[in-house]
Amino acid sequence: MRKEKNAPKGLLISPIENGTVIDHITAGEALNVLRIIGITGTTQESISVATNVESGKIGFKDIVKIKNRELRKEEVDKIALIAPRASINIIRNYKVWDKKGVEIPSEVIGIVRCPNPGCISNTNEPIHSCFLVQPKGLRCVYCDWLISKDITSHII
Repeated sequence: MRKEKNAPKGLLISPIENGTVIDHITAGEALNVLRIIGITGTTQESISVATNVESGKIGFKDIVKIKNRELRKEEVDKIALIAPRASINIIRNYKVWDKKGVEIPSEVIGIVRCPNPGCISNTNEPIHSCFLVQPKGLRCVYCDWLISKDITSHII
């Protein structure tokens, strides 16, 4: 895509007074981010989504703005699994109050369901799923199953 030299710059999405802006989401993952934090078309949140926006840092990115909601740590951990370069900006009174990058945890507990139907974490045992985060993907600590593709579909 070619950029026009004298094209005017403008905001794609209007500012929010209070809430969260998730920036530098891997291009094409914004709708998955919304899904894994429980925002659907039937929920009450007011959101703005921009996809495939040019970025000097990463080429193209997605952006999500959620009005009047700050994310919990568990939600940020889920986002880190599919958008490891994302940044979370807390907005208060139209200003960035806090900004931090996501941190990919070394293990995820109770966030991902093991796809192995025989895994003990899929029975009625009183345990939570537990995965080690590895370069190749997520490895179940109970059955050694590796999730290397489509992690989003396994997030609880």
